[in-house]
Amino acid sequence: MSRRFPSRGRKLARELNASAAQASELSRHLLVAQEEERKRISRELHDEAGQGLMVLRLYLATLAGESQSPESRPRIEEALVMLDRTIGDLRRIIARLSPRTLEELGLLPAIRKEARELGKNTGMKAQLRLPQAFDQLDHEIEVAIYRSVQEALHNIAKHSQAKNFSVQVEINDGMLYLLVEDDGIGFSGKGNARGRSFGLLGMRQRIVALGGMVRMHSRKGRGTRLTVTLPVPHAAANRKLRPEWRLARFTDSAPAPRHG
Repeated sequence: MSRRFPSRGRKLARELNASAAQASELSRHLLVAQEEERKRISRELHDEAGQGLMVLRLYLATLAGESQSPESRPRIEEALVMLDRTIGDLRRIIARLSPRTLEELGLLPAIRKEARELGKNTGMKAQLRLPQAFDQLDHEIEVAIYRSVQEALHNIAKHSQAKNFSVQVEINDGMLYLLVEDDGIGFSGKGNARGRSFGLLGMRQRIVALGGMVRMHSRKGRGTRLTVTLPVPHAAANRKLRPEWRLARFTDSAPAPRHG
């Protein structure tokens, strides 16, 4: 009887491996479907809500120019300011829903733009350490890295209270490394990280489905470091690109945040 246990163990191991592979493949299909749904929603927001708001703004601007009433004109101008703010918010939502910037510019320029926008909107000082270029990656990998950068920068803007942040990308020995750091307040314990947990969970799910790994390290008062490691296709890895570190400062620069 005891001789049967090893064969049963091997069979169970094969079944578990097959189940894990199926779960990973299902996860990838779900993520692709999620991206398609985001694109559809972003198109509808742009074509319907966005166009409607722009027409409304045109009407209000016309009324402001034609109004002779000293009471109504300031109110119309105030409504225009609020409408412009709403249009800006809608554009940011559309940008987060659909990786149009990624599709139009490519991965590295898209990362630069995301960092530039964060520096512009918050006054934080940014440093980028990116390769000048590398071979085009699989689309799923590019989307996964871009989404990871988006989520990391969103968390920095929302939670960190940082003065500086940095984004670093490197391909070496068949692996792509993404490192995002800030010198903000950090956090310790699960309770303080609760606001970030769902975004981080989605990021981890996306990266793990592609065979990668996500790690986050933070200490209260010492900032936060996010590391993403992802295998890349053999063709891209063969070049063994050593990045020519490029410093991008979108405001008066300060040294890149470092953590102990």
